[in-house]
Amino acid sequence: MQPTRPRTLALLALVAAVFGVALPAIWDRASSRLMPVPWLAAVVLFVLAAALLWWTIGVRQRLSGKPGGPRIDPLLAARTVALSMAASRTGALVAGFYAGVVVYFATDFSLAPNRARVFAGGAAMFGGLAVMAVALWLEHICRLPDPPPDDTAPGRAA
Repeated sequence: MQPTRPRTLALLALVAAVFGVALPAIWDRASSRLMPVPWLAAVVLFVLAAALLWWTIGVRQRLSGKPGGPRIDPLLAARTVALSMAASRTGALVAGFYAGVVVYFATDFSLAPNRARVFAGGAAMFGGLAVMAVALWLEHICRLPDPPPDDTAPGRAA
């Protein structure tokens, strides 16, 4: 598996932001009501980021290599890397979507309902960024060290 590239996360966030700008407009035309932006989304994202942080700290302690300390099962380490990659992409998508929602509702910030939606969307956007940041840290912690240089490679003098 290749490490997550920032370019990939930026592209996912950009696509989600376009969707985040378009969906409230479509919602408004289809139902003649403003799209709701729940505060619960931000709360759930921050709880998810905290749980992922707790897992990251635990994995970091297990990978520290202290003699006699708890070790991590290789299969669990591989699953943890898969979790971190999925979480970073999910965080980028959620952050991008809510950034688009914030842009849409910020165009008419003078209205109280739009202001509330901007604040709720901004909190959810930061929750998505928190999930993405912790997931990238977890992925970084789980990387294998680079192999030592091979002095017996063809073309090298022995």
